[in-house]
Amino acid sequence: MNLTDSIKRTTLHEELVERLRNLVVEDVLKPGEKVPEKQLCDSLGVSRTPLREALKVLASEGFVVLQANRGARVASVTLEELENTFPVLAALEQLAGELSCQRMNSAEIKQIEHRHADMLKTYKSRDRQAYFNANQDIHQALIRGARNDILEGHHKLLAGRVRRARFMANLSDERWAQAIDEHEAMMELLKARDADGLGKTMKLHMMNKLSALVKALEAEDCLTSAPMGQFRLI
Repeated sequence: MNLTDSIKRTTLHEELVERLRNLVVEDVLKPGEKVPEKQLCDSLGVSRTPLREALKVLASEGFVVLQANRGARVASVTLEELENTFPVLAALEQLAGELSCQRMNSAEIKQIEHRHADMLKTYKSRDRQAYFNANQDIHQALIRGARNDILEGHHKLLAGRVRRARFMANLSDERWAQAIDEHEAMMELLKARDADGLGKTMKLHMMNKLSALVKALEAEDCLTSAPMGQFRLI
Protein backbone atom coordinates (compact mmCIF):
# COMPACT_ATOMS: atom_id res chain seq x y z
CA MET A 1 0.00 0.00 0.00
CA ASN A 2 1.21 3.52 -0.74
CA LEU A 3 -0.20 6.99 -0.14
CA THR A 4 -1.58 7.28 -3.65
CA ASP A 5 -3.60 4.06 -3.27
CA SER A 6 -5.12 5.29 0.00
CA ILE A 7 -6.22 8.59 -1.53
CA LYS A 8 -7.85 6.82 -4.47
CA ARG A 9 -9.80 4.48 -2.22
CA THR A 10 -10.99 7.40 -0.08
CA THR A 11 -12.13 9.26 -3.17
CA LEU A 12 -13.97 6.20 -4.49
CA HIS A 13 -15.65 5.67 -1.13
CA GLU A 14 -16.85 9.27 -0.88
CA GLU A 15 -18.07 9.33 -4.46
CA LEU A 16 -19.91 6.03 -4.00
CA VAL A 17 -21.60 7.27 -0.83
CA GLU A 18 -22.72 10.44 -2.63
CA ARG A 19 -24.02 8.52 -5.66
CA LEU A 20 -26.04 6.13 -3.49
CA ARG A 21 -27.32 8.97 -1.32
CA ASN A 22 -28.57 10.79 -4.41
CA LEU A 23 -30.37 7.66 -5.64
CA VAL A 24 -32.34 7.67 -2.38
CA VAL A 25 -32.89 11.43 -2.23
CA GLU A 26 -34.10 11.58 -5.83
CA ASP A 27 -36.44 8.63 -5.21
CA VAL A 28 -34.73 6.29 -7.69
CA LEU A 29 -34.41 3.89 -4.77
CA LYS A 30 -37.78 4.10 -3.08
CA PRO A 31 -38.73 3.84 0.62
CA GLY A 32 -39.07 0.24 1.77
CA GLU A 33 -37.36 -1.10 -1.36
CA LYS A 34 -34.53 -3.61 -1.03
CA VAL A 35 -31.24 -2.14 -2.21
CA PRO A 36 -30.32 -4.06 -5.41
CA GLU A 37 -26.66 -4.68 -4.61
CA LYS A 38 -25.75 -6.74 -7.69
CA GLN A 39 -27.43 -4.29 -10.05
CA LEU A 40 -25.69 -1.34 -8.40
CA CYS A 41 -22.30 -3.08 -8.50
CA ASP A 42 -22.73 -3.74 -12.20
CA SER A 43 -23.96 -0.24 -13.08
CA LEU A 44 -21.42 1.60 -10.91
CA GLY A 45 -18.50 -0.68 -11.71
CA VAL A 46 -17.60 -1.56 -8.11
CA SER A 47 -17.39 -4.74 -6.07
CA ARG A 48 -19.67 -5.55 -3.15
CA THR A 49 -17.09 -4.66 -0.50
CA PRO A 50 -16.96 -0.88 -1.21
CA LEU A 51 -20.71 -0.88 -1.89
CA ARG A 52 -21.45 -2.36 1.51
CA GLU A 53 -19.03 0.05 3.20
CA ALA A 54 -20.93 2.90 1.55
CA LEU A 55 -24.25 1.43 2.70
CA LYS A 56 -22.96 1.46 6.29
CA VAL A 57 -22.46 5.22 5.99
CA LEU A 58 -25.98 5.66 4.59
CA ALA A 59 -27.33 3.56 7.46
CA SER A 60 -25.63 5.87 9.98
CA GLU A 61 -27.28 8.83 8.23
CA GLY A 62 -30.71 7.21 8.31
CA PHE A 63 -31.07 6.66 4.55
CA VAL A 64 -31.06 2.84 4.65
CA VAL A 65 -31.67 0.11 7.21
CA LEU A 66 -29.21 -2.79 7.35
CA GLN A 67 -30.78 -6.21 7.90
CA ALA A 68 -28.76 -9.18 9.15
CA ASN A 69 -28.12 -11.57 6.26
CA ARG A 70 -30.75 -9.80 4.16
CA GLY A 71 -28.89 -6.82 2.79
CA ALA A 72 -30.25 -3.28 3.11
CA ARG A 73 -33.58 -1.58 2.57
CA VAL A 74 -34.27 2.08 1.87
CA ALA A 75 -35.52 3.67 5.07
CA SER A 76 -39.01 5.06 5.36
CA VAL A 77 -39.32 8.58 6.76
CA THR A 78 -41.97 8.90 9.44
CA LEU A 79 -44.15 11.96 9.85
CA GLU A 80 -43.15 11.99 13.51
CA GLU A 81 -39.47 12.14 12.54
CA LEU A 82 -40.07 15.07 10.19
CA GLU A 83 -42.10 16.98 12.80
CA ASN A 84 -39.39 16.38 15.40
CA THR A 85 -36.43 17.11 13.15
CA PHE A 86 -37.49 20.19 11.18
CA PRO A 87 -37.96 22.50 14.22
CA VAL A 88 -34.46 21.63 15.47
CA LEU A 89 -33.04 22.13 11.98
CA ALA A 90 -34.92 25.43 11.72
CA ALA A 91 -33.44 26.60 15.03
CA LEU A 92 -29.94 25.76 13.82
CA GLU A 93 -30.53 27.66 10.58
CA GLN A 94 -31.81 30.64 12.55
CA LEU A 95 -28.61 30.70 14.59
CA ALA A 96 -26.53 30.23 11.44
CA GLY A 97 -28.25 33.19 9.84
CA GLU A 98 -27.51 35.39 12.83
CA LEU A 99 -23.85 34.34 13.02
CA SER A 100 -23.17 34.43 9.29
CA CYS A 101 -24.32 38.05 9.12
CA GLN A 102 -21.71 38.89 11.72
CA ARG A 103 -18.86 36.67 10.52
CA MET A 104 -18.97 36.32 6.73
CA ASN A 105 -16.74 38.61 4.69
CA SER A 106 -17.87 40.57 1.65
CA ALA A 107 -16.34 38.10 -0.82
CA GLU A 108 -18.28 35.22 0.71
CA ILE A 109 -21.53 37.15 0.54
CA LYS A 110 -20.82 37.99 -3.09
CA GLN A 111 -20.36 34.28 -3.84
CA ILE A 112 -23.77 33.54 -2.32
CA GLU A 113 -25.24 36.34 -4.46
CA HIS A 114 -23.88 34.64 -7.58
CA ARG A 115 -25.30 31.26 -6.51
CA HIS A 116 -28.62 32.94 -5.74
CA ALA A 117 -28.67 34.31 -9.30
CA ASP A 118 -27.99 30.79 -10.58
CA MET A 119 -30.89 29.48 -8.52
CA LEU A 120 -33.27 32.07 -9.97
CA LYS A 121 -32.30 30.92 -13.47
CA THR A 122 -33.06 27.29 -12.60
CA TYR A 123 -36.42 28.37 -11.20
CA LYS A 124 -37.31 30.19 -14.41
CA SER A 125 -36.28 27.17 -16.50
CA ARG A 126 -38.18 24.85 -14.10
CA ASP A 127 -35.08 22.67 -13.67
CA ARG A 128 -35.95 21.17 -10.32
CA GLN A 129 -32.74 19.17 -9.80
CA ALA A 130 -30.50 22.14 -10.63
CA TYR A 131 -32.66 24.33 -8.39
CA PHE A 132 -32.29 21.90 -5.51
CA ASN A 133 -28.51 21.81 -5.95
CA ALA A 134 -28.23 25.61 -5.97
CA ASN A 135 -30.58 25.86 -3.01
CA GLN A 136 -28.49 23.40 -1.01
CA ASP A 137 -25.28 25.25 -1.90
CA ILE A 138 -26.73 28.50 -0.53
CA HIS A 139 -27.87 26.94 2.74
CA GLN A 140 -24.54 25.16 3.20
CA ALA A 141 -22.61 28.39 2.52
CA LEU A 142 -24.63 30.16 5.21
CA ILE A 143 -24.00 27.32 7.65
CA ARG A 144 -20.25 27.46 6.95
CA GLY A 145 -20.35 31.24 7.25
CA ALA A 146 -21.45 30.91 10.87
CA ARG A 147 -17.88 29.76 11.69
CA ASN A 148 -19.16 27.30 14.29
CA ASP A 149 -18.03 23.69 13.96
CA ILE A 150 -20.53 22.39 16.53
CA LEU A 151 -23.45 24.02 14.71
CA GLU A 152 -22.19 22.78 11.35
CA GLY A 153 -21.78 19.21 12.59
CA HIS A 154 -25.26 18.97 14.09
CA HIS A 155 -26.81 20.63 11.04
CA LYS A 156 -25.10 18.17 8.69
CA LEU A 157 -26.40 15.21 10.67
CA LEU A 158 -30.00 16.44 10.80
CA ALA A 159 -30.08 17.77 7.24
CA GLY A 160 -28.94 14.38 6.00
CA ARG A 161 -31.84 12.67 7.73
CA VAL A 162 -34.47 14.84 6.04
CA ARG A 163 -32.67 15.56 2.76
CA ARG A 164 -35.07 13.44 0.73
CA ALA A 165 -38.01 15.28 2.30
CA ARG A 166 -36.46 18.67 1.50
CA PHE A 167 -36.01 17.58 -2.12
CA MET A 168 -39.73 16.75 -2.23
CA ALA A 169 -40.90 19.92 -0.46
CA ASN A 170 -41.23 22.21 -3.51
CA LEU A 171 -43.88 20.13 -5.20
CA SER A 172 -46.45 22.83 -5.95
CA ASP A 173 -45.95 25.95 -8.05
CA GLU A 174 -47.35 27.98 -5.15
CA ARG A 175 -44.77 26.66 -2.67
CA TRP A 176 -41.94 27.00 -5.16
CA ALA A 177 -42.81 30.67 -5.73
CA GLN A 178 -43.06 31.20 -1.98
CA ALA A 179 -39.62 29.60 -1.48
CA ILE A 180 -38.14 31.96 -4.07
CA ASP A 181 -39.65 34.96 -2.26
CA GLU A 182 -38.15 33.71 1.00
CA HIS A 183 -34.72 33.33 -0.59
CA GLU A 184 -34.96 36.81 -2.11
CA ALA A 185 -35.66 38.17 1.38
CA MET A 186 -32.80 36.15 2.84
CA MET A 187 -30.40 37.57 0.27
CA GLU A 188 -31.39 41.16 1.01
CA LEU A 189 -31.12 40.63 4.76
CA LEU A 190 -27.68 39.03 4.39
CA LYS A 191 -26.39 41.94 2.29
CA ALA A 192 -27.76 44.35 4.89
CA ARG A 193 -26.16 42.23 7.63
CA ASP A 194 -29.48 42.14 9.47
CA ALA A 195 -28.66 39.23 11.76
CA ASP A 196 -32.00 39.09 13.58
CA GLY A 197 -34.01 39.42 10.37
CA LEU A 198 -32.04 36.77 8.47
CA GLY A 199 -32.20 34.33 11.36
CA LYS A 200 -35.97 34.63 11.68
CA THR A 201 -36.49 34.36 7.93
CA MET A 202 -34.34 31.23 7.67
CA LYS A 203 -36.28 29.62 10.51
CA LEU A 204 -39.60 30.49 8.84
CA HIS A 205 -38.29 29.17 5.52
CA MET A 206 -37.59 25.76 7.07
CA MET A 207 -40.94 25.52 8.85
CA ASN A 208 -42.75 26.45 5.64
CA LYS A 209 -40.92 23.59 3.92
CA LEU A 210 -42.28 21.19 6.51
CA SER A 211 -45.85 22.49 6.17
CA ALA A 212 -45.71 22.31 2.37
CA LEU A 213 -44.32 18.80 2.39
CA VAL A 214 -46.94 17.39 4.75
CA LYS A 215 -49.75 19.17 2.89
CA ALA A 216 -48.59 17.88 -0.50
CA LEU A 217 -48.24 14.30 0.68
CA GLU A 218 -51.64 14.35 2.38
CA ALA A 219 -53.26 15.77 -0.77
CA GLU A 220 -51.73 12.99 -2.87
CA ASP A 221 -52.70 10.38 -0.28
CA CYS A 222 -49.05 9.45 0.21
CA LEU A 223 -49.29 9.05 3.97
CA THR A 224 -50.12 5.50 5.05
CA SER A 225 -50.31 3.74 8.38
CA ALA A 226 -47.10 2.27 9.72
CA PRO A 227 -46.23 0.31 12.86
CA MET A 228 -46.74 1.93 16.27
CA GLY A 229 -49.31 4.40 14.92
CA GLN A 230 -46.77 6.35 12.89
CA PHE A 231 -46.86 7.25 9.23
CA ARG A 232 -44.39 6.75 6.45
CA LEU A 233 -43.75 8.57 3.18
CA ILE A 234 -44.15 6.33 0.14
